[in-house]
Amino acid sequence: MRKLAMVWMVLCLVLSAGTVLAEPLRIGALFSITGPAAFLGEPEKNTLEMLVKEINAKGGVKGQPVEAVIYDTTGDPTKAVQLATKLIKDDKVVAIIGPSTTGETMAVKPITEKEQIPLISCAAGIKITDPVNPWTFKTPANDHIAGEKILNYAVGKGQKKFALLTVSDGFGSSGREQLKGLLAKKGLELVADETFGPKDTDMTAQLTKIRAAGPDAIICWGTNPGPAVVTRNVKQLGIKIPLYMSHGVASKKYIELATPEAAEGVMLPAGKLTVFDKIKESDPQARLLKEYDAAYRKTFGVEASTFGGYAYDALQLIVAAVQKNGASSDQIRSGLEQTSKVVGVSGVFTMSAGDHNGLDLSAFEMVRITAGDWAIIQ
Repeated sequence: MRKLAMVWMVLCLVLSAGTVLAEPLRIGALFSITGPAAFLGEPEKNTLEMLVKEINAKGGVKGQPVEAVIYDTTGDPTKAVQLATKLIKDDKVVAIIGPSTTGETMAVKPITEKEQIPLISCAAGIKITDPVNPWTFKTPANDHIAGEKILNYAVGKGQKKFALLTVSDGFGSSGREQLKGLLAKKGLELVADETFGPKDTDMTAQLTKIRAAGPDAIICWGTNPGPAVVTRNVKQLGIKIPLYMSHGVASKKYIELATPEAAEGVMLPAGKLTVFDKIKESDPQARLLKEYDAAYRKTFGVEASTFGGYAYDALQLIVAAVQKNGASSDQIRSGLEQTSKVVGVSGVFTMSAGDHNGLDLSAFEMVRITAGDWAIIQ
């Protein structure tokens, strides 16, 4: 009996050690946590850390604990490439979430594609996944979808002549290209095409030219702080032309930077998280969005952001792929292509070998800023 007891104790210790020492599912992340794009990277980092804790508290993924190795790129493409290499070579991650911006993602892509590591970007530029590469995916809806959402609404309001004001970075350049293509496709007129630098602090010269061109509407494409400056300049110049923004400013930070008074009436396509308390309860995303916002508020003391949702979706898609196919990089890649009707913060994802984004027009609601808050445009 004593011998049996000893054997049992040893067996229990082995089993216990096996549980403790289970190989983690190591996921890398590249976010712009500090620097000009911190409004993107900080909620992405917060969300990923929060979700990892939730998943591990429930036993991990198929018995494997999730480990997130997160680095701050500061929004620098060169640094992003260095850190991506570190994640792959030193940290031995099986997949990478991020980077936060289109420019960084385009710089990192060649590395992850060469090393055959799935990359799920948190940036919106269509060039990230078009043309499709087997190893690159993204969670924000493509910018041409956001552009089409704006133009569909604008045309319905009888607007036919447009002015573009876009930031000269990866996101803005991609948006500009897509918008020009959509305008031509829909037979609409482009009467002004102006740009501004990511660090510019005054756009009155561009807006003065735009006003002289007589557009029916202005579409500004960029991420803060530039669009907030544009919004204040529009107010200062007394321009009454309807102003549309891209989904790149779909957070309360934009309203704060622009000031509620200047932002009043500005319209944009926004992910449903922005108006989760206003969408129908029957919407397939309604419950998830409510739960995500509540968890984020409880953990960090502020409302959840659309940008944090990009990281949420990326990890959930990886988890679904592991559960379906397995935990190697190749199995995750294959599993991502089999994604079907997965409800996320950014929309309902259905991917394939020919579509590594998986979202459509239903990912957005057209919203108008009213009294410092979002209102769904009916």
